[in-house]
This record gives sequence, C-alpha cells and structure tokens, in this order.
Amino acid sequence: MDWFNSFLENWQEWKVEIQGAVEGVAGLLWSTPMIVFCLGVGLLFTILTRVVQVRLFKDMIKNIFSGEKSSAGVSSFQALAISLSGRVGTGNIAGTATAIAMGGPGAVFWMWTIAFIGASSAFIESTLAQIYKVKQDGEYRGGPAYYIEKGIGWRWYGILFAGSAILAMSLLMPGVQAFAIGDGLSNAFGANKTYVGIGLVLVIALIIFGGVKRIATVAQYVVPFMAVAYILVSLYIIAVNFTELPAVFGLIFRSAFAFDSAFGGIIGMAIAWGVKRGIYSNEAGQGTGPHAAAAAEVSHPAKQGLVQAFSVYIDTLLVCSATAFMILFTGMYNVENPEGGFIANNLGANVEAGPAYTQAAIESAIPGFGAGFVGIALLFFAFTTIMAYYYIAETNVAYLVRGRKNAIPMFLLKVVLLASTYYGVVNNSKIAWALGDIGLGIMVWLNLVAILILAKPALRVLKDYDEQKKQGLDPVFNPDKLGIKNAEFWTEDYQEEKKERIS
Repeated sequence: MDWFNSFLENWQEWKVEIQGAVEGVAGLLWSTPMIVFCLGVGLLFTILTRVVQVRLFKDMIKNIFSGEKSSAGVSSFQALAISLSGRVGTGNIAGTATAIAMGGPGAVFWMWTIAFIGASSAFIESTLAQIYKVKQDGEYRGGPAYYIEKGIGWRWYGILFAGSAILAMSLLMPGVQAFAIGDGLSNAFGANKTYVGIGLVLVIALIIFGGVKRIATVAQYVVPFMAVAYILVSLYIIAVNFTELPAVFGLIFRSAFAFDSAFGGIIGMAIAWGVKRGIYSNEAGQGTGPHAAAAAEVSHPAKQGLVQAFSVYIDTLLVCSATAFMILFTGMYNVENPEGGFIANNLGANVEAGPAYTQAAIESAIPGFGAGFVGIALLFFAFTTIMAYYYIAETNVAYLVRGRKNAIPMFLLKVVLLASTYYGVVNNSKIAWALGDIGLGIMVWLNLVAILILAKPALRVLKDYDEQKKQGLDPVFNPDKLGIKNAEFWTEDYQEEKKERIS
C-alpha cells in the first residue's frame, strides 16, 4: 500500500499542476487572436448579408411558427427550443456574473456587441446546416461536420470537428453545467451533491434514451417557461430600482470605452471577458446551433437560418441582460483587479463570482427568495443545456459511423455524458470552467474557418430567399438553380417527401 499512500500525498500537488495546465491551454485558445477572429468574422458576415439580423427581423419571428414537424424532422419552433436549450444555460447566470467580476460593468456592452454581430454568424452556419443536411436512419442530421465534408470536400476536417465536438459535448462541457446545478441547489437548499448528481443523471438518462423527438418535446415546454420566469423576476427588480436606470446604463457604456475612472483601466479585460462569456452563452459561430437547425422541417434553408439568428437575441439580449441588470441595478457584485485585490468589493472577498451575485441581487429585492429561485433556475437552465449537448454529440457520432451499426457507439456516448455530468456536480468550478473553455475554443476555431470558406453558398441562398420574398412567394429551395452541389437531400429526399405529402 506504500504506492497508494504516496499517490495520496502527491495528489494535491498534482491536482494544482493539472489545473494550472488546463487553465493555460484555455487561456491560449481564448487569447487575443480568438477575440479578434470572432469579432472579425461576425462583422464580415454582418456586412456581406447586409445586416440580415436587422433587415429580416420580422421574418425571424414569422419563421419561428411557420414550420411543421414531420416523421423525419422537428418544427422550426422545436429546433429553436433545442438550440436555446444549449444556448440558455449556466453561462447566462454564472457566466454573466463572471464577466462582470473579471471585466467590470463594461463587459456587458461587449456581450451585447458579440451577440448582435454574432447573429449574422449564426445565420450563416445554420443556413449551411440546412443546405447540406441528410436524411439518416429516418431522421434529419446535419451540422459543421456535414457541411465541411459536403461543402468543402474535406472529409478529414469534418472528422476532426466531429471528434472535437464529441469530446467537448460529452466529456468537457457537461461538467460546467452540472457543477452549476449542484452548487446552486447546495447553496439554496443545502442539498447533498451526491444525491443531486444521482437524480440528475437518472432524469437525463430517461430523456436522452428517448431520442431527438423526446429531447425536442421536453425542450419546447421547459425552455420558454424557464426563460419567461427568469425575465419576469428581473423586470420586477428593475422596476423596484427604476431610478438607477440612467446610472447603470451610463456605467456600462463608460466602462466599455474606458471613460469610467474606476473601471476604465481594465477595458482590455472588459472586451476579453465580454466576448468570451458572450460566445460561451449565445454560441454564435461555435458550431453547436447548426445541429438543431438541420433537424428542422422547412422549405428553404434561410428560414431556419433566420430562426437560429433570433435565438442569439433571446439568449444574450434578453436572458443574459436580465442577469446583468439584476446584478448592476442592485450593486451586488465585485470586480477583481488584475494586479491583485478588488476594484469594487460590494459583497466581500469570500464571495465567489457566479450564481452568488445573482442570488444576492434577488435577495436584496425579495428577501428569502433569491437563493432558492437561482438554484431552481440553474437547475432548469443547465439541465436543458446538458440535454442539448447530448443531441449535438449524438449527431457527430452518427456522422462518424454512418452506414454502420451505431447502437454500441451511441450507448457508450450516453454512458460518458452521464458519467461526466455526475462528476461535474462535485467537481471544482475553476477546472470545470477551464475544461469547458477548452472544448468550446477548439470547436469555435474549427467552425469559424469552415464557415468563412463556405460563405458563398450561404450568401447565394440568402439572395435567393430575398428575391422570392420580393416576388410575393413562400421561398422554396432549389440548389441546382443556384449552382450548389452536394445538396442531395433537396434534390432527392425532399422532392420525394413532397410527392408523398401531395398524394
């Protein structure tokens, strides 16, 4: 047993070293080049699409409710709900609070900026997912791996993305969401994290073993309910503190542009954390949203591209803003000084950045309500996100093993995700966030390169959509007309399904 005792003695030292290495890799992936790249790609697509995120805003709303589900696909609203399951998660509560803690109030402005610009990236990637989707095992499948192979012709790059997505979605990212659930329920109700982990695993297992239709059904009811409830609470807190409105907005904008005496010196941190946590939350450009977009039953790819672009607004401009306003209107936040200590210390040095900020904000307005409400909100937000992560991972497993029996790989995927979820409930938050940042960072880099290369077919599809709308038509997609190759679903499967529906 000497070796075991030696292992225990050295474990804490090794743990610190491992955490340092993980945080170092995450920092490298999310360094200045990443921030510039994300902003640059979003700005480029905003220009090339002629500000599609504003110009076709009405169409975004209309298309949410226009698609009908089928035996192979889900409705536009269900696809939106699945993607929002992934977007609306712990990043909206813990991530927004962390952005404020590390970058000051100005980080909120940069979260808004990346959401507005990123909506165009979300449109491009989700439109591509629809163009190059396939009907596989009786269900629609699609996403970056599919459009990389079919659009660019790089099978190896598609495999690389699929492998990265499986690693991130099943092993690295669930820990962030699961930790938030365990921490939130433990702080609010004194819940035992072991029991929380077991219960969470059992419920998620019941859903993911039911397939995409069960995931879509759960998402379409849970996601709107949790988002509306959360926003209503934030509106109450804003109303109670309404006189602070000019001061809060002034603080956000002054801090974002280094005009505030207290926070102006950390503008670099404000931009970095605002962009990083903004992308983590709204997922624009990172390649997760296209998986749900491809599952939708629509007549034209641009329709679901617009729906997915709108989901970025819901996530950041509504839900993330709700968190930010609750925290800033009540003053319940700390801001760390990169050189040590605090620039603002309103909660005490022992309060860790994250859900505790939101809990304190709600408690200040509704005593006895904050901790429990945030704990339950985190439960729903993070739970549905883990559910969406499974769907994304499953789609990429299907990409890798298509044409072969996939029962065993799919079962192993479920086991890995459930084990990762349980471990995340009791894991250290810093290393959980760092692992999540690594998983997300790899996917973002790979996907942004791909959608830059594939911009032309997506832009042709948008132009075709605009032209058909001007003619008063309900847009219908014909890839041959636009010179888009390898879109076999639209030239074969979709036409066959149309004939079946007519007959």
